[in-house]
Amino acid sequence: MDPFFKYYIAAWAMACMAALALFLRQPAAFAIGRRAYWHFLAQPWKLATFAAAATLITVVAPYTGDHTWDYFDAIFMSVLCFATSAWVVATLFLAARGRTSWKEAYVAVCAWLFSASWSYDIYLVWRDGDYPITWFANLFASSVIYLAAGCFWNLEWQRGRGVIFSFMRDGWPSRPADSSFLPLLGYAAIFALPVVMAVLIFFV
Repeated sequence: MDPFFKYYIAAWAMACMAALALFLRQPAAFAIGRRAYWHFLAQPWKLATFAAAATLITVVAPYTGDHTWDYFDAIFMSVLCFATSAWVVATLFLAARGRTSWKEAYVAVCAWLFSASWSYDIYLVWRDGDYPITWFANLFASSVIYLAAGCFWNLEWQRGRGVIFSFMRDGWPSRPADSSFLPLLGYAAIFALPVVMAVLIFFV
């Protein structure tokens, strides 16, 4: 393995360990460590769309012609994306407005990069014995999908305001008063587009 990648792995591994230590020190200080977030994420339409997207990506992975994609990384990256992306996008939005701590913002950035890139990288190092040549392209491509997913699973309809992101209202990550999916359909399609394109690009 190129020495650069050995230093790169060491650097991001230390960053992730620091993030994990911050989280474990006081889990309730982070939205993702509270029951309200998982209740917010467990809305029927979110679970259904996650199941559909994860199934699609996993089923087609071996047929894309990209040898770095298999059933295993398709599954674990889908799960990581669903579990963390809504929280990461909300946290970074709130951090930019000074409404959450730097610690939560730091942990969120590490969760984003681990979910969208580093988990994929280290799995392929374990599987193939070398750092994937696709690591840099994947970092950007997966991040676009990850951020779109975080926006998608933060969509909600609010009486008097229409469709908004959940983190734009007070009380996030509590469940919205109206959890119906139909009013979100047009906006949801926009944020689902990167996932659809990521699949179709291999078959055109």
